[in-house]
Amino acid sequence: MADQDSLFEPAAFDRLYRQQGSPIRKFLRLSVGNSAVADDLTQETFLHLWRRPASFDPERGGIKAYLLGIARKKAADWWRHNRSDTTIPAEQLPTTADCLVIRDALNRLPEDMRTVLWLREVEGYSYEELADILKIPVGTVRSRLHSARQQLRTIWLKEIP
Repeated sequence: MADQDSLFEPAAFDRLYRQQGSPIRKFLRLSVGNSAVADDLTQETFLHLWRRPASFDPERGGIKAYLLGIARKKAADWWRHNRSDTTIPAEQLPTTADCLVIRDALNRLPEDMRTVLWLREVEGYSYEELADILKIPVGTVRSRLHSARQQLRTIWLKEIP
């Protein structure tokens, strides 16, 4: 859908935002743990593309992977500047016990493992796409996924009485 020329057209950009805004927002909400911040970072992600459409190179990968790469960098920058403010507002926490256990287990994982697990299991990216998004080798993607799954298994087994 998106090539460099079409990104200059408001209608095409609007379609892209409607298609990719929700997955980017979900990813950012998981990354930063705050819906309002995720909304702001989603806007910043798309503004980055709007201001610099030539920075997207379709030869290097798809637009969704490119946007997730920008979003990941925005989240990392946010964390660098807001390390002390890591609490999640009560209205954003799930209401069911199962969701709480899953969220708690995911939050116990290091950010790099949580990110790769989310993008693979929830967003459905291939190992190659993950390597491109995260700017790491495919072998590192595989090892982080394996480690994340092992750590989740350990967390869940400790939680079950």
